[in-house]
Amino acid sequence: MHDQQPVIGIIGGSGLYRIAGLENTRWEHVGSPFGRPSDELLFGELGGQPVVFLPRHGRGHPLPPTEINYRANVDALKRAGVTEILSFSAVGSLREDLEPGRFVVADQFIDRTFARDKSFFGEGMVAHVGMAEPVCPGCGDVVETALDEAGIPYHRGGTYLAIEGPQFSTRAESELYRQWGCDVIGMTNKPEAKLAREAEICYTAVAMVTDYDCWHPDHENVSVEQVIEVLENNADRARDLVARAVPRLAPRTRPCPAGCQRALDTALITQSEKRDPSMLARLDAVAGRVLG
Repeated sequence: MHDQQPVIGIIGGSGLYRIAGLENTRWEHVGSPFGRPSDELLFGELGGQPVVFLPRHGRGHPLPPTEINYRANVDALKRAGVTEILSFSAVGSLREDLEPGRFVVADQFIDRTFARDKSFFGEGMVAHVGMAEPVCPGCGDVVETALDEAGIPYHRGGTYLAIEGPQFSTRAESELYRQWGCDVIGMTNKPEAKLAREAEICYTAVAMVTDYDCWHPDHENVSVEQVIEVLENNADRARDLVARAVPRLAPRTRPCPAGCQRALDTALITQSEKRDPSMLARLDAVAGRVLG
């Protein structure tokens, strides 16, 4: 695995349904034992670097956050050879200084979702993966350099609060999350980040601020049209960021210095004689390195 050429996976959130500059492209269905991914995967090259793009909500945005099959998405990317994931998502800001249009390279999460499958593992093959540092700092460094070069306003670090949705927060909830010290609020990065760690894929979260949630007294009546305008501008900036970040990710030294790609080394707990063969078969891509 450590000699494998990096393959950069791009997960596009709200507004980001395509990546400019991709060459030799093809849409291809990649099956998963965990169900159907959000869409086909778009394979291509960016400056000669292999890239795989997945629109998180499907092309045309037919899938709400809760109905996304996060396990199938990450498993399909793993089967496609993806080694690093750049995850883009639209978020609301919980801080005055994180204004609409700013990007936040989140490095922590609080998971308030409750209706999603959050692990590839389960009865017949139990694993406990460490999540103290849930994103890859090396990939974050690359993204930060690309943001500086592109002149995109950003904040490095921050806590992403993930809610179930599809409804937005009440004002009381929004104020509570601010008291917790959260920086942005969204609906999609969990369990996505957890699953990427289980799949031993480096993961970077790029949160694109569209509004101030509902806590800000001067922005409580933001119109859908205003949010969509910011969303479109953010998508254009995200495409520019991808074009600048991917070439920098291509020559990264392997293995990952942070250990993302060896996350399962000490995570498996079920004894060999108690492991369910059908469960092991489902885990062939995600955990084949340690189960083989």
